[in-house]
Amino acid sequence: MSQPITEQALPQTPKEKNVLQRIYTIINQNNQLKIGSILLLFLVLIGVFAPLLALYSPTALGDGLLVPPSAEHWLGTDKLGRDLYSMILYGTRTSLMVGFVSAIISGIIGTIIGAYAGFYGGKVERLLTEINNIFLMMPTFFLILLVAALFGNSLIIVMVIIGLTGWASNARLMRAQALSIRERTFIKSSIAIGEKKSFIIFKHIIPNGIFPIIASTTMNISGAILIESSLSFIGLGDPNIISWGQIVFDGRSYMTSGWWVSTFSGFMIVITVLSFYLIGDGLNKVINPKLK
Repeated sequence: MSQPITEQALPQTPKEKNVLQRIYTIINQNNQLKIGSILLLFLVLIGVFAPLLALYSPTALGDGLLVPPSAEHWLGTDKLGRDLYSMILYGTRTSLMVGFVSAIISGIIGTIIGAYAGFYGGKVERLLTEINNIFLMMPTFFLILLVAALFGNSLIIVMVIIGLTGWASNARLMRAQALSIRERTFIKSSIAIGEKKSFIIFKHIIPNGIFPIIASTTMNISGAILIESSLSFIGLGDPNIISWGQIVFDGRSYMTSGWWVSTFSGFMIVITVLSFYLIGDGLNKVINPKLK
């Protein structure tokens, strides 16, 4: 008699492993990436659950002006009596949004320009490279100051300005990747069978050369947060939103009598920038085979 066929679990291949498990393994292998990811997760949770964690409304005015940290106000109050702890929680949302949106804009622009420049070569490459060099040599922060002063300092304008002026480094990286990838056999085969160049760029060049851009864009997030904080510190930030730079700006005149106003918000800026730097540097070491 033939034995009944029973279903047996086939051994998993590396491609069938759980994606989250593979991501966890990659993060766990690099201490910088691990520490940066933990800090970023902490900041994201603060931003998401800010309404639940806040003790008061961040815009509510109180009677106690410049009250030092206490049981009632954990991080003290500012010159208007607003609870500093609640303001910092809501400021996390602003900083993360500015960083992510600006970095995504600059990442997309830099990736596309760099891919076209490296793949096409010739006059297209020379033109795009010269434009890229102009943005690399341009004092970006002063350009942002000028545009913010002329067109307004709303948060949307600030994010777009930072994104439109910070793509040059990504374009340079992507151009180098495209110059290398276009010489490979599968790219030459795609050209030989008549595939459109734009299709090759978005189908093959960008997906195969995007990894250094991811690491660079992660570091650009910290740069965007610093620029927004700097604009707020000199009074060119959006006055209608709560940001860490705005809090530091408000507390700069009270460093002797209310040191906590600028200190705690400045500390949050340092922690956030450090987390993205660690993630970007860790990703670079994981992705770049020369640094493994």
